[in-house]
This record gives sequence, C-alpha cells and structure tokens, in this order.
Amino acid sequence: MDGTSDDFDAIIIGAGIAGASAAYFLAERGMRDILILERETQPGYHATGRSAAVLVEFDLVRPILQLKLLGGRFLRHPPPGFSENPLLQQSGILILFQGPLWQEVLQMVPDLRQLGVRVHILDQEETVSRMPVVSPENFDGALLLPQDGHIDVNELLWSYLRQARARGARLRCNEEVVDITVERGRCAGVRTSSGAYRCQWVVNAAGAWAGKIRELIGPSPVQLTPHRRTMVTFKPSDGLDVQQWPLVADLSHDLYFSPESGGLMASPMDQDPMPPCDARPDELGVARTMERLKELAPRLVPRSIVHKWAGLRTFAPDQVMVVGEDPDVKGFFWLAGQGGAGIETSPAVGQIAADLIAEGRTDLVDAAIYSPARFK
Repeated sequence: MDGTSDDFDAIIIGAGIAGASAAYFLAERGMRDILILERETQPGYHATGRSAAVLVEFDLVRPILQLKLLGGRFLRHPPPGFSENPLLQQSGILILFQGPLWQEVLQMVPDLRQLGVRVHILDQEETVSRMPVVSPENFDGALLLPQDGHIDVNELLWSYLRQARARGARLRCNEEVVDITVERGRCAGVRTSSGAYRCQWVVNAAGAWAGKIRELIGPSPVQLTPHRRTMVTFKPSDGLDVQQWPLVADLSHDLYFSPESGGLMASPMDQDPMPPCDARPDELGVARTMERLKELAPRLVPRSIVHKWAGLRTFAPDQVMVVGEDPDVKGFFWLAGQGGAGIETSPAVGQIAADLIAEGRTDLVDAAIYSPARFK
C-alpha cells in the first residue's frame, strides 16, 4: 500500500512498551501496514516512563515468572543491531523475606535454578555483609539475583519503535481513539480525534485505559483495575556510596530502594486502586516510604525528598496478563494487564502477540493461560 493509505493490517492503540513491542515483532514477521496511535504527545508517557524498570527473574505468580524468563533472554542478548546501547545493566537484585514467605521461597529455589536463573541464597549475616544498611531483625534471609538488574527503558522503547518504523510501521501521537468500528462481529477500524482508519486487527495496548478502549465496543468479561504506585528520590546519607548497590526489595514488609541518578529511589510498593488517570504521588504513600525506611533501613531516612512521582500498574483479577483475541469480538486483540512487569516481559509478550495474530498459535507459552477467554 502507498504511504497515504488509511487501510492497515493492524492498528495498535498505545505507544507504551506493550504497543511498541507488538509493533516490532509484527514488523519482524513481515507485517508492514501497522499504525501505532498514541493519545499523548510522546510514547511511553504513563506507566512505561514511570517504572523502576528492572529485570527480576522471580515472581510468586508462575505465568508472570515464565514471561520474565523469556524476556530476560532477549534483554541480555538482543538481536544484532536492535539497539544502540546495552539494554540491561546486571547490577543485581536482592530480595528479602521473613517468616512463612521465606520458607515458601526456599522451596522455589531448585525450580528457579532448573529454569536457568542464577540465584544465591543468603542468610542474615551474608545479607548484612553485602547491604549493611538493612536491619537483620526484619528478615530471615534473602535471594540474590546477580544477573538481573536495571533496564534502560528509554533505549528499549525507542529501539522497538525505531526498528518497527524502519520496516514500515507508522506512529501518530496526540491522536486519541474515540470509537471502534465493528462489522459482522469483527473489528474493521477505529475513529480518532483526527480521522478514521480501517484495519484487520485492533491491538489494545492502552495500559490503564485498556478497559475503557474495550468499552467503546460494549461490555466485556475482562475487568482491569489500575493501581497507583508512589516513588520518591533522595540523596543518600553522608559517606554512603550507593552507585554499585543492587535494587533491594523487602517483599515481607513492602519496600524497595535502588540507586537512581546519583541518589536513591524508594517505594512503599503501594497499590491503591483508582480510575485511569495521569497519576500523581499520594502524600500518604510518601509518608509510608519514610516510615518503612525508618524501620527497615534507618540509615537511609533522608532529611528531604528530591523528587516524588506516581505511576499506574494495571491488573486483571488473577494478576495474570491478558494477551489474546477477545472472545466476543473477532479482530480485537488484548495486550494489557501487565501489572508491574510490563517492561521486563515485553520481549516475550510482544512476540506472543505477534505469533497469535499472525498464526493463531504460539510455541512460547500455553496461550490459554493468558487469554481473555479465561474470564468467560
């Protein structure tokens, strides 16, 4: 088709990490007529641009762990020429646990190792020797994931988009989808604030707005809920060199902290449900962060906060992502409900979506686990 056509093979709603990865993998499969529509003025404005952006090859939800493992392979070894800079800094992830949760996690370690995850079990003494700021009375042990760490989310997002556009995909920002055309039970196109487009597939990668997008067609069995997460940055105490620290997460007491721009970033791991919006930090969330730092790592409590912000993490009721064709509307494809794992799993989820759209099947996972049809 020529460059001015308004007919597309696929229209992807949302230019965050999910939509960008889908565009890349569909283009890799040879699909050229792809349109990515973004309601904001730039890609990655919401959840993608406000994430801690780390690879953590551990998860208590097994289907999410599977996607993280697949994503990690890509992030460590992307295709030649995919990105201009490395995608992953293997700075390490240190996860603290206490009580019954620690015992549960210890039972998971052999399976993690069999799956190829490099993981070390640390007792209290070993943990404190690596991270002297944590209080040993608050945890029984820790897992160290030395090959995981920080993802360059800007590099990853723009590499997906750059590669997709080089293969013919088009990106249009500041263009909001206001209606979806359905003909004889199948999606046939979308109408936006700027015009109308026809297509074979509509890919719903709208993040916190994914439920609202589906409501343009009608009621859906898929129910997604956005949750706010608060983050703060601050300067470390005098004398602390934090730049080589791993991300430290205490999953028994809901706190993580990590090096960030010469200082530290911390979050109380809050998950306050709310409608989709341009999320703003909650003062209660900021206060929780300080309270938990005081209890778990008192030496880190800052005199003042440099910056605070919030993002939305969107979940399905079972905490598993929603990836697949809508059970009621053909041609409407869900790519949503990534929770807090959208960036690290995007290489897997994007490829799975492309497989399902192109062939109706995938060899990477059991697609039924992630399918929206599970809610029927």
